Amino acid sequence: MHDLSLGRSPGVWHARRPLLAMFGLFVFAAALTLRGLASHLPPADWLRAIFSPDVDDIRAMVVHYSWLPRLALSLLCGAALALAGVVLQQVLRNPLAEPMTVGVSAGSYLALLLATLWAPAWLLAWREGVALAGGALAMLFVFVLASRRAFAPTTLVLGGMIVNLYCGAISLALSIIYERSLTAMFIWGGGALAQQDWHTTLWLVPRVVVCAALCAALVRPLTLAGLDDAGARSLGLSLTRTRFLALAAAVALTAFVVAAVGVIGFIGLAAPAIARACGARRLRDQLTWAPVIGALLLWATDQAIQQVGGLAGELLPTGAATALFGGPLLLWLVPRLKARAAPPHAERMHFAIPQAPRTTRRLLIGAALALVAAVVIAAGFGRGVSGWHWATSAEWAGLWHWRAPRIESALAVGALLALAGTLLQRLSGNPMASPEVLGISGGSLLGMIALVLLVRAPGAPLMFVACGVGALATLLAMLALAKRSGFATEQLLLAGIAVGSLSQAVFGLVIAGSGPYAPMLRNLLMGSTYLIDANMASAAVVLAVVLFALALLCTRWLDIFPLGASVSASLGVAVRRARFLILLLAALLSAAAAMIVGPLSFIGLMAPHMARRMGFRRAATELMASTLLGAMLMVVSDWLSRNVLFPQQMPAGLLAMIAGGLYLMWSLGR
Repeated sequence: MHDLSLGRSPGVWHARRPLLAMFGLFVFAAALTLRGLASHLPPADWLRAIFSPDVDDIRAMVVHYSWLPRLALSLLCGAALALAGVVLQQVLRNPLAEPMTVGVSAGSYLALLLATLWAPAWLLAWREGVALAGGALAMLFVFVLASRRAFAPTTLVLGGMIVNLYCGAISLALSIIYERSLTAMFIWGGGALAQQDWHTTLWLVPRVVVCAALCAALVRPLTLAGLDDAGARSLGLSLTRTRFLALAAAVALTAFVVAAVGVIGFIGLAAPAIARACGARRLRDQLTWAPVIGALLLWATDQAIQQVGGLAGELLPTGAATALFGGPLLLWLVPRLKARAAPPHAERMHFAIPQAPRTTRRLLIGAALALVAAVVIAAGFGRGVSGWHWATSAEWAGLWHWRAPRIESALAVGALLALAGTLLQRLSGNPMASPEVLGISGGSLLGMIALVLLVRAPGAPLMFVACGVGALATLLAMLALAKRSGFATEQLLLAGIAVGSLSQAVFGLVIAGSGPYAPMLRNLLMGSTYLIDANMASAAVVLAVVLFALALLCTRWLDIFPLGASVSASLGVAVRRARFLILLLAALLSAAAAMIVGPLSFIGLMAPHMARRMGFRRAATELMASTLLGAMLMVVSDWLSRNVLFPQQMPAGLLAMIAGGLYLMWSLGR
């Protein structure tokens, strides 16, 4: 694993640079604030509304008890998250660490969600304790995942994003099961800052002050902790105690913010990065300037959200909006990460001696039989009003009309994702590569969102084109960003994380806006198959067969690429052209799957892993085995989606996401 650090531009930074940058951001936020305040009251009434509102003037009461607390809360939460980001980056020696990328925010939110459902009394007395426990457990789990790689930056961030996705999938599943109870919680969880009084702000102030005081007391130990362990210990520093106290303060700051307003992402990443870019190199300076920048960033973002106007401005989650600039910021940081080269074999997949043909045939036959068994069970066995039973001959005709399109689409999607994952993993030599992790599915979702917002009632062919364009554009953008490092896999992974976060932020804003396409987009994100008709299912199967045949034509390249670019070129492979064609095929596979059931799934990661663990090493046999296994996994997920909560249905892609997240975390830990 490469050791990543943020590259520093040459030159000497002027001491007034942070002040100038802060002044510009302050002017922008203040202009938005004055414009928003003017929409509520004329300037002559501002001071009276702020300090002593007239109880008979509803506009003054709104300003004093809603608009002003929201302003104060945005400043407080932005400063707290920025401070937590600085501490996490210093302790973990990772410029990409922040409350969201290490899983703290998602863990805190999931804990509050579970308490809301099953222990609401806890929230009255121990709301911050519940959030703190959830965030601490999530971060501890991320540390366990990254411990075998010595807490390498990319592994740590990847583990945090996996935990985020997994906690998000569980939260989404709970929101489906308890839809009526958690509708408001879904909007609040996106970081909604709307207030009705000063209670939340006054509750948060002393907690943030205590944590900030602890961070201030740890300035010198944290500065020494930035050295290597041996150097820090030689200076008499207790690394264990310092790291524990600092991490406790960072987790507490995040948990308090989540308990107050929900999840707000990327402030902890953006503020320290901007502070360093403005010249704050010393930890003391970063601890001073980053909270100021974070407060101004969240202030400006929230004021911009309120300019949307009407009820939409009140319901749009500010936390989702922060990811709109957080994702691009992470994309900007990726090519500026300097890496020390690791040994050539450190990140490559290991290819053992191929198995005997007889053993390979037996395993392929076994995988095919398992797929057939899954299809038979999905078609004839299920849960009904009378309990679990096999469908009778009289029931078969009626059930097949409804179940056949779902089974066909599940077969096609599982095969498409498995093929895409196999192509990407063999091309990059990275076993963690997949359409989901590399952001291709997120790019497909962005393309689809852009289409439905620009075109009225788009047809299936146009939707496929939009998905394909989004997926291909995402791949090309990531490759351009990673070109400086010679297409290093860490940069591709981090760029994929950024694109995935950006697509989820856009999706959250569209859904929260309650537009006419919100139900369709929500269905696509969850990975549902129950709206697929017979014609679309048949077309998906035909498309999967055609793309599978095209993938088999690339087997020679896929066998050679894991040996390295120089060896591939010496064997007569046109490396650039072959790489582009394989990436184009992977983008088409991912786009087709995203168009059918959406981007929520880890089939593209699990199926190639399972095929290699079964011993399939040659490209042709691995493609075949991965296709069979991916189709089987998706059929099983769809069958479970129909029966787990009968008569209620759970999206198949969501169940695949939950199962795939477990497998992904297990693989990362190994």
